[in-house]
Amino acid sequence: MANKKEDKFRFERDSIGELPVPRKAYYGIQTLRASRNFPVSGIPPKKAFIITTAMVKKAACQANIELGLIDKKIGHAIIKAADEIISGLLHDQFIVDVYQAGAGTSHNMNANEVIANRAIEILGGNLGNYGLVHPNDHVNMSQSTNDAMPTALRLAAIISSRGLVSALKGLETAFNAKATEFDSVIKSGRTHLQDAVPIRLGQEFGSYASSIHSSLEKIAAARERLKKIGLGGTAVGTGLNTHPLYRARVLKALSKVSGIKGLKIAPNAFEALNGASDYTGFSSTLNDAAIELTRIANDLRLLSSGPRTGIAEITLPAVQPGSSIMPGKVNPVMAEMLDMVCFQVAGNNLAVIMASQAGQLELNVMLPVINYNILQSVDILSSSVKAFTLNCVKGIKADSKKCRAYFENSAGLATVLNRFIGYENAAAIAKESASTGKTLKETVRTKGILTEKEWTTLLDPSSVTEPEDPRLKIKNLRRRR
Repeated sequence: MANKKEDKFRFERDSIGELPVPRKAYYGIQTLRASRNFPVSGIPPKKAFIITTAMVKKAACQANIELGLIDKKIGHAIIKAADEIISGLLHDQFIVDVYQAGAGTSHNMNANEVIANRAIEILGGNLGNYGLVHPNDHVNMSQSTNDAMPTALRLAAIISSRGLVSALKGLETAFNAKATEFDSVIKSGRTHLQDAVPIRLGQEFGSYASSIHSSLEKIAAARERLKKIGLGGTAVGTGLNTHPLYRARVLKALSKVSGIKGLKIAPNAFEALNGASDYTGFSSTLNDAAIELTRIANDLRLLSSGPRTGIAEITLPAVQPGSSIMPGKVNPVMAEMLDMVCFQVAGNNLAVIMASQAGQLELNVMLPVINYNILQSVDILSSSVKAFTLNCVKGIKADSKKCRAYFENSAGLATVLNRFIGYENAAAIAKESASTGKTLKETVRTKGILTEKEWTTLLDPSSVTEPEDPRLKIKNLRRRR
C-alpha cells in the first residue's frame, strides 16, 4: 500500500506540516492546502488573471537576472515556464477558488509553485525538488503577494477590457448606421411615457450611439488610471528585499512582456498597495455603461412592443420562439439578456465598492473579490454587447407608416402651434381634440386656423425636428397666395 501511495503522490512540507501532493501536479503543498481550505464556489481564476500573473513573474525574473540577483540558468527556466502559462498551458493547475485567502496569497503561491515545478522539470529535475528552483526564493524573488497581485489585476483589467472596448465600438457603429437609415422616419416623441413633440427615429437612435460613445470615453480614462504600477513595493510599500534599481527595471520588463503602452511607476507605492480607488473607478465605468445599456435595451423593448397591442414602431429580429404555450409569439430576448447581464454588473460593482472600503492600514486584503468581480463584469459585458449588436441592433426594422400615424395623431403636435397661435390657444385646441376624439389636424382645419397646405408645411419633418420658427414658413406661404 505504501508503495502504491508513493507512486501516486510526492510528499511536500511547509511551515505547518507535511502533505501528500499528486505526483504529477505542478502545484504544490500551499496550493493544495488552499484548495482544501476554500471549497466555496468551484470557480477557478479568470484566464486573463492567470496570464497576467505569469507576466508579473516573468518580468520580475528578467529584472532580477539583469541585476545579478538570480542564477541565469534558473532564471531562464522560470521565464520559459512563465511563457508557457502566458501561451495558455498549465491553466488547469490553477485550482484555488476565487474566494480565498486575503490579498490573493493563495493564488500567488499557486503561480509560484506551478512555475517553480515546471522550471524544475525544464532543468531535468523531479517535481517538488525545490532545492533546484524554489517557489518563494526564486519565483517570488523581489515580490510580495501585496504588490504582485494588484499589478496582475491592473494588467488583466486593461488587457481583457480591449474586447469590451471593441464590442462597444461595434455597438456604437451599429446605432449610428441605424440613425442614418431611420433619419427620415418621423414619429411622436414621448416624455413621461406620454405624447410629446415630434422626433425623427434616426435622432432617437443617434442618441443611443452617443451614449455608448460617452461610456467608451469613461472606460478609456479609467484604464489609464490602472497603468500606475506598484510592483516593487513588496509587502507594505517600502520595497523591502528589492534592489534600488528594481522598480525601474521591472516596469520596463513588464511593459515589454504585457505589450501595454504607458505603464508607469505609481507615484506612491504605499497608496498603490492600500488604496483601491483605481479599481472602484474602473468598476464604476463598467456600471455606468451597464446603466446606459439597460436604458437603451428597455427603450427597444418598449418601441418594439406589440405587435398589435403595443407601440410597435420598430421590429427586432426574431431569433427564437418566444413561448412554450403561445404559438407564434416572439419576444425581445436579446434585450432581455442584456438587461440581466447589466443587473449582474451592477451587483458586481457593489461588491467591488464594499471590498474596496474594507481595506485596512497598509493593505486591502479583499483584492481577490475585487479582482473576480471586475474581470467577470468585463467578460460578460463584452460577450453580451457583441451578441446584442449582432443578433438584435443590426437587424432592427422601422415601421415608418406606424411612426407617421403616431406622429400625425399625437397631442404633442399642439406644441408646434405655440409660436403660431400662442400657448393658451394651442392648449385649448389640444383639449378639444382630446375630448372630441378628432385629430389635432382635423380640429385646426375645422376652426379655419390653417389650410391643408399650411398644415403640411408647418409639419414638415425637417421643420419640426430642428430649431426653426414655423411662423416664417406660414407667412411666406400666405404672402405667395
